[in-house]
Amino acid sequence: MTDAKWDKSNLPSRHVTVGPSRAPHRSYYYAMGLGTRDIAKPFVGVASCWNEAAPCNTALMRQAHAVSDGVKAGDGTPREFCTITVTDGIAMGHEGMRSSLVSRDVIADSVELSMRGHSYDALVGLAGCDKSLPGMMMAMLRLNVPSVFLYGGSIMPGDFEGKDVTVLDVFEAVGAHAAGSNQMTDERLEKLEKAACPGDGACGGQFTANTMACVSEAIGLALPNSCGLPAPYLNRDEYAVASGEAVMELIRKNIRPRDICTAEAFENAAIVVAATGGSTNAALHLPAMAHECGVDFDLFRMAEIFKKTPYLADLKPGGNYVAKDMGEAGGVPMLMKTLAEGGLLNLDCLTVTGKTLGDNLEEVTWDPSQKVIYPVSNPITPTGGVVGLRGSLAPDGAIVKVAGLKKLQFRGPARVFEGEQACFDAVERREYEAGDVLIIRYEGSKGGPGMREMLSTTAAIYGQEMGDKVALITDGRFSGATRGFCIGHVGPEAQEGGPIGLVQDGDMISIDAEAGTIELEVSDEVLAERRKDWKPRITNYGSGALWKYAQLVGPASKGAVTHPGFEGERHIYADI
Repeated sequence: MTDAKWDKSNLPSRHVTVGPSRAPHRSYYYAMGLGTRDIAKPFVGVASCWNEAAPCNTALMRQAHAVSDGVKAGDGTPREFCTITVTDGIAMGHEGMRSSLVSRDVIADSVELSMRGHSYDALVGLAGCDKSLPGMMMAMLRLNVPSVFLYGGSIMPGDFEGKDVTVLDVFEAVGAHAAGSNQMTDERLEKLEKAACPGDGACGGQFTANTMACVSEAIGLALPNSCGLPAPYLNRDEYAVASGEAVMELIRKNIRPRDICTAEAFENAAIVVAATGGSTNAALHLPAMAHECGVDFDLFRMAEIFKKTPYLADLKPGGNYVAKDMGEAGGVPMLMKTLAEGGLLNLDCLTVTGKTLGDNLEEVTWDPSQKVIYPVSNPITPTGGVVGLRGSLAPDGAIVKVAGLKKLQFRGPARVFEGEQACFDAVERREYEAGDVLIIRYEGSKGGPGMREMLSTTAAIYGQEMGDKVALITDGRFSGATRGFCIGHVGPEAQEGGPIGLVQDGDMISIDAEAGTIELEVSDEVLAERRKDWKPRITNYGSGALWKYAQLVGPASKGAVTHPGFEGERHIYADI
């Protein structure tokens, strides 16, 4: 579809393309090969998180070019640009992980600044790794220009000794190797690491990237089934072209992200997280997205939804299948079809198709022959794969992924570690006992800083076949690939004087993931005495981006955000 002439009187790009005073600006566009007609069309930012840090991102540039083709077909002018990504698989297990969560907000900020600085009219955002997905969607909600999100796609499963494997298998193999397992020799570990990740794409299980990709569809910002195909499939580019065409239709209809991402749409997103046994990191990212657009949606609202949502998708790490399998089973639309039949979704929510979620799902037929997604009438478990907790150890809440867990209660003595490395070292030396509750503190958003993930430690525990014999609690985070009785986001964090900072070795801790409780069995009087000797730690980061983040970041229960969001908003970029 083309227009003889676009009316730019209400579009941001008029500030750089219209009128005699903008001749210098137009001269730059002519220098890049644009013609007069191109300059008269809407300018669409095509923001990509492409880099060569990890395979999650390496297919994004190809797909961004395809998005540009779609924008041109829809009579727009695409303007491609890149932002950063910190990829958790590379950052994991060392100081680099402190940069991961920080990168989410830097991505949102940098996309905002590029869009503002160049007065683009709409946005298609492409992302591949964990924090880049919410970061890109946060920018869309902050800017509120017509926007479409596109996931870069998951990696294919690796093939090791006739079995499908993912990078999680490698992390867990490291634990087995460190424990001296006869099954994981140097030679076998080397063969596994070379086979686990066969090409482009994000981690294949229902870890954070695939969880947030499912969110992008469920919340209405991505085209239906656009997150289903793996990254190496070249026919993914058809979704990229369609996303470029779709954003042009959104400009014509003036449909914006805040029209789509209502409170009801956030509920749909949380339902899909729970139904897929998704990453606990969604409990950081959904509140952070809601913060951008004035929707009240914190950890406790999510916990309410998790309690009433059945667990339906048999996905790793708690289940048996990877993202490719779910895509072949019908993807997020197939999952939402059965959720809708169970009356669990808000079907009136608008989506980037220009139609409602209910309208989109009318085109979907339930496939009883697929094995990945269970019908709502026969769930894997009657409640969701993620649970919110609250109690004397975590007055501001905590979260645990229960998908795949057989035992939902745990009580044991605390074994306290000041930071992840100390715990990892102890685990490698097997200096812990079955029944222990391992406490890793001063890893929160302020105290880390950066709220590191603990996959190296939890995977090592599983590799030592102790995953169901201990619990692990932290004010940091866990990877979406983590499995076991692992509780994160404990708030208030230790650096802010939360009870987790007062725990001592031997204190009894009880956790009940059915009741949603997490209790430190120490009297208020004893804790008051301990508090007299407590003071915050001085971190190693007294300057730079991590220092800046620690000064700005808020509590995990509200998304660990770094600015006032909607409440502080005095104008919306889309209306400049």
